Amino acid sequence: MSLTDPVADFLTRVRNAINARHQKVDVPLSKLKLEIARILKDEGYIANFKSTEEEGRKVLRVYLKYGSDNSSPISQLKRVSRPGCRVYVGHSEIPRVLGGLGINILTTPKGVMTGRQARKEKLGGEVLCEIY
Repeated sequence: MSLTDPVADFLTRVRNAINARHQKVDVPLSKLKLEIARILKDEGYIANFKSTEEEGRKVLRVYLKYGSDNSSPISQLKRVSRPGCRVYVGHSEIPRVLGGLGINILTTPKGVMTGRQARKEKLGGEVLCEIY
């Protein structure tokens, strides 16, 4: 089975796991998904992540995070740039998510980073997703 949009698949699995109140979710591993998970952890949206191997497949295991009232810090995960419609921005037009309350994740020439970092380093790129 080949996925046309592995990033959207990753976001959907995380979204579904949060809705079902799971503690962790497994997704097929890729460097890009590993970077997205790293950013989600750095920004405090997930508890942790690790790459493991199960039945010969490399898997990214994402540990989800919930507050004391069982609410998730992630209320929305939205794919912005899709394979059918890529969204590229220059550093000056990187959109602010919810007036700076959320984050967006970009792929830039210097790697995957948040919109805030990209703006600071004056780098444009492809807007992968928005999280808030």
